[in-house]
Amino acid sequence: MPTPRAKSSSKRPLWIMILISMVCLSLILVHLNPPEYSPCYLLWSKFCNRLDYWPPPVPARVRTDEELSAKVIIDDILSMQISPPKNPKIAFMFLTPGALPFEKLWEKFFLGHEDRFSVYVHASREKKIRVSSFFIGRDVRSKMVYWGQISMIDAEKRLLATALQDAGNQHFVLLSESCVPLHNFDYTYNYLMGSNISYVDCFEDPGPHGMGRYSENMLPEIVSKDWRKGSQWFSIKRKHALILLSDSLYYNKFKFFCRPHMDGDKNCYSDEHYLPTLLSMFDPTGIANWSITHVDWSEGKWHPKSYRAEDATFELLKYIGSIDGSYHVTSGAKQVVLQKPCMWNGTKRPCYLFARKFRAEALDNLMNIFSNFTIF
Repeated sequence: MPTPRAKSSSKRPLWIMILISMVCLSLILVHLNPPEYSPCYLLWSKFCNRLDYWPPPVPARVRTDEELSAKVIIDDILSMQISPPKNPKIAFMFLTPGALPFEKLWEKFFLGHEDRFSVYVHASREKKIRVSSFFIGRDVRSKMVYWGQISMIDAEKRLLATALQDAGNQHFVLLSESCVPLHNFDYTYNYLMGSNISYVDCFEDPGPHGMGRYSENMLPEIVSKDWRKGSQWFSIKRKHALILLSDSLYYNKFKFFCRPHMDGDKNCYSDEHYLPTLLSMFDPTGIANWSITHVDWSEGKWHPKSYRAEDATFELLKYIGSIDGSYHVTSGAKQVVLQKPCMWNGTKRPCYLFARKFRAEALDNLMNIFSNFTIF
């Protein structure tokens, strides 16, 4: 007869039972006395001292009432599904002290496309007689604007408030009196209307003219990691225009704590930080991080390079209009060049639709170039 097999033992090794008992006891103690126990309580102190990568969780900051209200409004605007009108238009908003020396050039640019654009002019210092029918009667109520002051943001908001009253305006371009177009109207219109993002210049500058301008008075709503810098010459979609117009909380932070001669000799300029910081905080993927208006800072001065009559050549405009990479240079002794391709709907495209700063004396040359370059 077959030998009966030995009965398997149901006993477990004693050390396993002891270990399981200790773990269970430890969990019970941690549960009953959470303030007195930590992961280090159960470990050798020598090993525990090396666990600096186990910092306690940072509690979420409680938003102020004003901040919560602003976030609700901004989030609601961003989630809005805006049905485009039958004939969406671009609002061309000119921020100028008075004269518009390139009215005739812009008239040539606009001609034949009257149902696809609107014009608004904020002339803060003097009311000049307009020479083009596209500019006559297009002045908005204005106040004095001072360079580097919050009044620059006020003027931008006033232009947006006027332009937003026309439901047909779906894209809003801020231009100066020294700006000129680099391409024809059809190219410009398709470039802007065919993209779902706004073109706002935005980058991180750790140097004295970037982070060096940040003030802790911006807290708690604006922390240092959110601080951004960029050119004021924007081109934005309607939803972003509505956000700027509805904002008062973040605007007031810049009004009171970002101005020339802050904290002694520190200068902060709201027009270089307000819009990049605000939109980077709330809709970072909705902006391109570069401006479609070209300006040349290569001379290293406080003001960009200006173009005289002899500089205004076909070769210059063709060169600027073909640049397909955006460049930023950080401030300070250790300057860093930040470079990235300009992507339009996932495809690399030229960055710039406009250029500044052209002097009034360049008008005749520019008119001649536009008249003879049919594929501009």
